[in-house]
Amino acid sequence: MTSQRITVQRPPQSVRMDDIPLNAFHLKIAGLTFGAHLTDGYVLGVIGFALAQLKPQMGLTPFWEGMIGSSALIGLFLGSLVLGWVSDHIGRQKIFSFSFVIITLASFLQFFATSPEQLFWLRVLVGIGLGGDYAVGHTMLAEFAPRKHRGMLLGSFSVIWTLGYVAASFAGHWMAGVGPDAWRWLLASSALPAVLIMLLRIGTPESPRWLMRKGRIADAHQVVRRCFGPHVILNDEIPVETARHMRTLFSARYWRRTAFNSLFFVCLVIPYFAIYTFLPSILTTLNMSQNFATDLLLNGLLLLGAILGIALTQWLSRRHFLIGAFWVLAISLGTMAFVPPGQAAMLVLFAVFTLTISAVSNLVGVFPAESFPTDIRSLGVGFATAMSRLGSAIATGLLPLSMLSLGLATTTLMLSGILVFGAIISMLWAPETKDMTLVGASSAKVSGAASTPAA
Repeated sequence: MTSQRITVQRPPQSVRMDDIPLNAFHLKIAGLTFGAHLTDGYVLGVIGFALAQLKPQMGLTPFWEGMIGSSALIGLFLGSLVLGWVSDHIGRQKIFSFSFVIITLASFLQFFATSPEQLFWLRVLVGIGLGGDYAVGHTMLAEFAPRKHRGMLLGSFSVIWTLGYVAASFAGHWMAGVGPDAWRWLLASSALPAVLIMLLRIGTPESPRWLMRKGRIADAHQVVRRCFGPHVILNDEIPVETARHMRTLFSARYWRRTAFNSLFFVCLVIPYFAIYTFLPSILTTLNMSQNFATDLLLNGLLLLGAILGIALTQWLSRRHFLIGAFWVLAISLGTMAFVPPGQAAMLVLFAVFTLTISAVSNLVGVFPAESFPTDIRSLGVGFATAMSRLGSAIATGLLPLSMLSLGLATTTLMLSGILVFGAIISMLWAPETKDMTLVGASSAKVSGAASTPAA
């Protein structure tokens, strides 16, 4: 692996892109990136309501119920892994635009599905588009954002995802009485935000950090000048063109951060998606009434937690926030297994779990994007996202079978065990990436001790 270093001539009174104030362009890129999270939250939120109608109509077995429930997650796994790798080679902007073409078309075609198999594959396609966008969107935002505000911007996706999930809940209740085809309108409605985002992304610039790594120095500086002004530069010295192969993620230098980002991500999203994909069925098992008021309470906690998570990401050490949240989640979920259904303590524990997992979910957008250098950032983010979606797809697919054969209490204890494992992994390997430049983040220590910001 070889690299070159280019010395950049500073204009008078220049400022690095990492250090400029937050401006309208940053908010525009954040908004375009968050569009994927809004759509993702909506896509994953509506499926629980659609399945309630689909199950008797199509005579779904527990196998097909699990497969359709996890289909978008399977697609997210494939899209994150493949399109993230592709974007490190051909550019962020191309995948940033192309992903929503796939999402829009596949979302619309769900209206015409006539079998579980057709619906499964269409939702896999939606997931592929979303997965590619996760890998590229977080990378684009990280590479444009100033380091002081990067954590807030990357973490804010959780609020937008939750808004999409909450909107799905409202849509599910509103359309429940439409008739036997309500599930078609509900699933196809995700095409509406998707087509709007697709149109708004036309003309998005390429990441200047990616252009610089490809040796396109003039193009990189042109993008920076156009977006931020003539006084802004990238860095004094920019390393150019290092390895961009999948095996680089498992080299001696990067394997710990690859393992950490993949495993902590998996351990958070498995209980999240497993529980909230089948929330109506789980609430019924818990003897908690499934009505608009209950959904409003839980959705309010999800939104409150997501907003609280932004503040905690800014105020706290990234590492300590993650470890503490894992233990709170594990204890609250594990305790639920021993509380008789229908008691007030069950609702309190479920509320604590909901608030905490929504807050800490901000970090899944922050840690991977800050852990890898520019050459393999989309690849690293994509791989971690892919592993998380693979794990959550398997867990979501198996949850109906687990609840049927083992019962809710045993299933809950198993999910709590996954959270304990996430806490241990984070205690061993979580780095501290707060206030690091992206160049510095590539040399962050992945160990039990917090590392200091790099210059």
